[in-house]
Amino acid sequence: MAHKKGVGSSRNGRDSKPKMRGVKAYGGERVVPGNIIVRQTGTKIKPGKNVGLGRDYTIYAMIEGVVKFQPYSRSQKMVSVVPLEQPIASAE
Repeated sequence: MAHKKGVGSSRNGRDSKPKMRGVKAYGGERVVPGNIIVRQTGTKIKPGKNVGLGRDYTIYAMIEGVVKFQPYSRSQKMVSVVPLEQPIASAE
């Protein structure tokens, strides 16, 4: 009598949903408050100025500006949002 069950398609069929992680706004791109810049597990990329860190380590913009990636250490990066320069209105 067989002690192993026949392994077929009835034993397959389990898989997790994709998490859609990664960089969503690259360096030089313009963002508005609330835009997601990076979705990640853990702080692979550190938050810099004018960005927030969500409970699931999502980095998002807190002001309107341009995304800027820069080195944090030899092996890590940091992302910030640089504010846009406001045009100076001439008084006439």
